[in-house]
Amino acid sequence: MDFNKIIELASYTLPAIVTGFVAYRFFELHIKNNDRKRAFLLNKQAHKESLPIRLQAFERMTLFLERINLTKLLIRVSPISQNKHDYENFLIDQIEQEFEHNLTQQIYMSEECWTIIATAKNATIQMIRKAAMSDKVENADKLREVILNDLLEKQSPSNAALSFIKNEVAELWY
Repeated sequence: MDFNKIIELASYTLPAIVTGFVAYRFFELHIKNNDRKRAFLLNKQAHKESLPIRLQAFERMTLFLERINLTKLLIRVSPISQNKHDYENFLIDQIEQEFEHNLTQQIYMSEECWTIIATAKNATIQMIRKAAMSDKVENADKLREVILNDLLEKQSPSNAALSFIKNEVAELWY
């Protein structure tokens, strides 16, 4: 008779345990789903608020790269004297000032993008220095001419960085 009581007790208890386990798993999955949904909505809202700021940073860095494009820089910045070293230093100072003005934009873009922008700046400065060291260069006007002739043979470093920025901005939409 004890055995029948145990079986009867088990026949009531086992379905209750199974039902309790199923209810527990259901509520656990429901809570996880709600947490994911809440996290998705918060992420979506944060992305919606940060997107304009990130786009503005990319716009500013595009403007920076356009301003240090050697063709445009040499047209915009005239020699202050005929001394090639004064003009070289003046061009490099212009590039450095532009860069320092936009340093804070790096927090809105990827590390790789910022590295490419900094590399473009450094390569531009290197092109100016290399041209200034040439034996052909005697004065500031000749320096401009040599740099522009170099650009006919190779692409400006800022163009490659601009292409990268365009690709990175395109990825923001996906």
